[in-house]
Amino acid sequence: MHNNKSIRRLPMTLGGLLLAATLPTQAYEMADLGHSTVDIDLQALLGAFHSDRGYATGAAEPGRYRWQEGVVTLGAELTPKEGGVYGRVSTVGTATWGDGDAAGFTSGHERELDLEDAVIGYRGEALGGSSWSLDVSAGRQPITLGEGFLVAGDALSLGDALGEELDRGGAYYLAGRKAFDRTAVVALGRDGWRGQLAWFESDNPAQASTEMAAFTLTREHAHGLVEVSYLRGLGVDETEADAFLAERDGLDVYDLRVEQRLLDEALTLRGEFAHQRKDTRETAWALEPAWTFAELPGRPTLSLRYSRFSEDWDALFYGFTRGYGTWFQGEVAGNYAGPFNSNAEAWRLGLTGSVNESLHLGLLAYDFESLDTADRPDMGGRELNLYAEWLPSDWLYVSPLLGWYAPDRSAAEGGIQLGDDDTAFYAQLLVGVFF
Repeated sequence: MHNNKSIRRLPMTLGGLLLAATLPTQAYEMADLGHSTVDIDLQALLGAFHSDRGYATGAAEPGRYRWQEGVVTLGAELTPKEGGVYGRVSTVGTATWGDGDAAGFTSGHERELDLEDAVIGYRGEALGGSSWSLDVSAGRQPITLGEGFLVAGDALSLGDALGEELDRGGAYYLAGRKAFDRTAVVALGRDGWRGQLAWFESDNPAQASTEMAAFTLTREHAHGLVEVSYLRGLGVDETEADAFLAERDGLDVYDLRVEQRLLDEALTLRGEFAHQRKDTRETAWALEPAWTFAELPGRPTLSLRYSRFSEDWDALFYGFTRGYGTWFQGEVAGNYAGPFNSNAEAWRLGLTGSVNESLHLGLLAYDFESLDTADRPDMGGRELNLYAEWLPSDWLYVSPLLGWYAPDRSAAEGGIQLGDDDTAFYAQLLVGVFF
C-alpha cells in the first residue's frame, strides 16, 4: 500500500463520476404523471488497462499488469416538470478481471451488485412569488463541492487484495460507487447567490466511514464566481480508522475557490486555497490560467496549473469533475504511483481541442515533487498523457489514452515503481454505452 501501511494516500479515482461529468446521458420516459415524469436509464462503462510496471504492490517480482473493469448502473428517476418532488433509486454492479490494477488494490476477482442511489427531494423556484429558490434532499446520493478539490462523491472502490474488510467490489479506476450512505442537503438561492448546508456519512471502510458537515456560499456573476466553504469532521469508525484517518474527527477545513473569465472570455483564471486545522495545520492550493484560441479551428485551449499539498494534507474525498487531470493528476501518478494530492507539488501543462463536435483531443504533461521523503516514499516523477474522447452518437462514448511515466526513483531506491526507474508505458481504453 505504497509502503506506508496507511489508507491516507489512496486516490479517490475516476469513478462513475466520469459518467456524470463528461459523458452524455440518455433516459427513456416510462410514465407521465402530469406534473412529473418517471425515467428509466441504463449506463455501462467498460475499461481495458495495461501497465508496464507495478507500484508498491508487494509483488515478489516486477511485471506487467493487464486488467479489465466494468460498471453497470440501472436507475429510475422521478423528475418534476417545474418545481416539486423529485427522487432517484438505482443499483450498480462492479467487477474487475485479469491481473488486478497496477497498484495492487484489486486482485481481478471482484464482483458486487448493490444499491447505489436512494434519494428523495423537493425543488422549488420563485418561492411565495419571490426570487428565492429552494432545494432539499435526503438519502443515498453523491455530493460534490465546487470542482471536487475536497469532495466529489464517495468514489474510492478497493477490491479484496488488501483484505476482505476493504472490498467494495473492485472497478478501482472506474469507481462506479459514488453515493454517500446517508446525506441531507438544504440549498437556498437568490440573484446569483447560493448557500448550501450538507451533512454526509460514508459507509466506505477505506474512508473509515467518515461523517462530515459542510457549508458553502457561492456568488456567481457575469464573468465567474467566488465560493467559500467550511467543513467539519463529525466522526469516524474507530475500528476502521488508522491514526491518520482518525484525525478527521473534529477536523476543520476552510476553502476559497475563485473563477474569473477575462479578455472577452479568452482567458480563464481558476484558483483554490484550502486550510485544515486540528492537531496540525495543513494547506493545499492551486492556481490555473487557461487561454482559449477561439479564432483557431477546434478552439484549442492551453492551460498551466501549479498545485501544492502540504506534508500531512488529508485529501478527503477529492475526485474527477472537469475532465482528465482534475483532480487525478496523471493517469499513472493519480491512480497508481502517487502522489495522491498530499505531500507534493505538481505542475501540469495541458492542451485540448476539438476536431469536430464529436471528437476531442488532449495532451497533458506533469512534473511531480514529494515535499518530505524522510519517512515516506519519494513519489516524484514526470508523466505525459495523450487522449481522445469520441462521442459518435448519443448512446456511445469511446476514450483511448496513452501514458508515459518516469519516476525519480525506483522502489529499491526509495520510490514506488517496481523493478527500475525507467520510463514505463501505460494504456487504457474506455467505452461507455447509455440507454
